[in-house]
Amino acid sequence: MEAANRGADDVKAKSIGLNITLPHEQRPNPYITPELCFQFRYFAIRKMHFLIRAKALVAFPGGFGTLDELFETLTLVQTGKAQSVVIVLVGRAFWERLINWQMLVEEGLIGEEELRFFHYAETAQEAWELIWRHHGVAPS
Repeated sequence: MEAANRGADDVKAKSIGLNITLPHEQRPNPYITPELCFQFRYFAIRKMHFLIRAKALVAFPGGFGTLDELFETLTLVQTGKAQSVVIVLVGRAFWERLINWQMLVEEGLIGEEELRFFHYAETAQEAWELIWRHHGVAPS
């Protein structure tokens, strides 16, 4: 999230931060527009606010929090609760090593068509173009 906030800050744009209060030190990053920094106590409420506003989820290699947000978003797309969200997984080799999508299909746990819920990108430019294309706009 910090990288996105920093990118916005670099071009003098406003950016929002949805921070979570944790038992260990967790502070908002310095690139969030101060009046757009929101603190949440519960992950579920934070995710809900994030997902009702999101047009895209771009997931980079990460841990439990990243996986939680990814699978929550996939489930909402699967159930039709988040239709406008495009999901971009950055770094195909990482994601295919971490998650055996084909095995999930072979075991009947997800449908083959559900593999279209997400896309891979290797660069920020590729991710940007996928998001624009998904929303029917030509990238600039």
